[in-house]
Amino acid sequence: MTSLTTTDARLANGAATILRIALGVMFLSHSLILKLYVFTLAGNAAFFEKLGLPGWLGYATFYAEAIGGVLLILGVQTRWVAAALLPILLGAVWAHSGNGWMFGYPNGGWEYPLYLVVLAVVQILLGDGAYALSRSWLPQIQQAAAPAFNR
Repeated sequence: MTSLTTTDARLANGAATILRIALGVMFLSHSLILKLYVFTLAGNAAFFEKLGLPGWLGYATFYAEAIGGVLLILGVQTRWVAAALLPILLGAVWAHSGNGWMFGYPNGGWEYPLYLVVLAVVQILLGDGAYALSRSWLPQIQQAAAPAFNR
């Protein structure tokens, strides 16, 4: 019979995996689908300029989201990647702050970007989870948590 502590660790490891993959897919969809195909890279850069930011930051954001999304899905240095993507998420909160709370409002409110900030912070705290290609910093926590699924 497994102890409650062992079960909790296994569940947390599985939760970290699910969260990691979901965040990765979200970043990929926002970069490849939204910024590349819907807005286009030039349109995304123009949006950044409209916000008073340099246009090149729109391109950098696209690449960071695309690369970061792939790294999260694969489980490569998950904590570091989630931490590196936090400024983008905080920037999205700022960019949508004038549109009201609900993301369904015209031009999107800041509710969803703030929720993504919270999810990224939780991912930083949980780490890689199961099926990750690498283990992130604080490896003693990763070793203490048994994988949620048999590998």
